[in-house]
Amino acid sequence: MRARVLIRLKRGILDVQGSAVLRALAGLGYAELRELRVGKVVELDLDAADPTAAAVRVEEMCRKLLANPVTEDFSIECPLP
Repeated sequence: MRARVLIRLKRGILDVQGSAVLRALAGLGYAELRELRVGKVVELDLDAADPTAAAVRVEEMCRKLLANPVTEDFSIECPLP
């Protein structure tokens, strides 16, 4: 079963990379952008028959290693086609 985790900085945490990309895009003529935040995507392939059990396992992985709970939020898409 495949799952996808989207990890983003929490609101209020300065996104230096997002700010740099926003400035670069503005320099290329995309001045209509007001905000841009950069995140991470982690795709996993698990041995699991039950989507609920797989989502629970992926959430455990996020809380223990994949995401920093102090500075990041995450969302899980499970199962993926």
